[in-house]
Amino acid sequence: MPLGRTLLSATLCLAAPAALAQALQNPGTASVEAHVVKPAPLEATEARIAGLKLPEGFRIDTFATGLGKPRVIVVAPDGALYVSDRDAGTVTRIDPAKPGEPQVVLRKKDVHGLALHEGRLFYVTVKAIYAAPLNKDGALGPETEIVADLPDAGQHPNRTIGFGPDGMLYASLGSTCNECEERNPENATMVRMKPDGSAREIVASGLRNTIGFDWQPQTKALYGWDDGVDWLGDAEQPEEFNRIEAGKKYGWPFIFGAGMKNLYREPPKGSLADWDKASERPILTWTAHASSMQMVFYDGAQFPKAYRGDAFVTMHGSWNRKPPSGYEVLRVRFENGEPRSVEPFVSGFLSEGGPSGWSRFARPFGLAVAKDGSLYLGDDQHGIIYRISYGG
Repeated sequence: MPLGRTLLSATLCLAAPAALAQALQNPGTASVEAHVVKPAPLEATEARIAGLKLPEGFRIDTFATGLGKPRVIVVAPDGALYVSDRDAGTVTRIDPAKPGEPQVVLRKKDVHGLALHEGRLFYVTVKAIYAAPLNKDGALGPETEIVADLPDAGQHPNRTIGFGPDGMLYASLGSTCNECEERNPENATMVRMKPDGSAREIVASGLRNTIGFDWQPQTKALYGWDDGVDWLGDAEQPEEFNRIEAGKKYGWPFIFGAGMKNLYREPPKGSLADWDKASERPILTWTAHASSMQMVFYDGAQFPKAYRGDAFVTMHGSWNRKPPSGYEVLRVRFENGEPRSVEPFVSGFLSEGGPSGWSRFARPFGLAVAKDGSLYLGDDQHGIIYRISYGG
């Protein structure tokens, strides 16, 4: 078997031993060929940055450097950026007038998702959610723990949070695994609660790992990008763009994408067909294994009018696909408040060449709209935040 390739196959049939009969209710056969391809890291040189592809009239510039592994970005009313670094366990404040003088305002192990609400910064670790007031100088005041019992994270510890138009705090709680039957009903869900952590409830389930989510400004509908399952081949499972609605199920771990059945798993109640019938389909999809991260709707005034109400999302980049996918920023076009299509917005971080046949000089993650209407883009490979602006 060639290095860098994993060949998987599974065959399920009704002619099973008596001890297994109860577990094998859905006959079928599947063969899967999967690849592991890890692009080699390159330096983010001026020439490479200048070679990035953006729509006409847009430009990308280096805004801040030396930030470790920046993850989630949020922008405060005064224009300052707050940036989490899960590996370092920090939240850093960046004054846009002094991007070369970042200030660490919080040290908290595994801190990741951030949200701003009524003068407070909310932040989440694997098991807990906290809130602290923003002082006039941008530092944080005394911390309050509002949730202490989030479910175990396992494979997906990157909790993200956000405040909806209803004033409730939403939290995405990823699955513990690639595909499995969870023991805690809150895993692989979107939950919401009051800002003090009370009245917690599951909004939607069957979401493997929806790191990026936001509300469309025109309709106030909640949308999110859900990362697909690994080891199903180069074309499966596509990354899903979902309209997330209360009480709905989104397929995982039994139904993937547009109706692909997971032959390896048996639903605890009913059949795979029953689960399929009860599951929502994605509104749009993108190339499998691209690994969606932070998502934001554009509500600024700097970009052309056609961009207002559209969504942007970072694609962190694949490891389980040949050729690789991701390593880019996508735009989701909306018309009259409804999603219509997905297209690249910033590309060129990935190139051919290197030991695995591919190389990259960024892994896009953080994304936020600046006070002046430009777009901040974080790269957790080189600790860089870029600024994307429109000049006409």
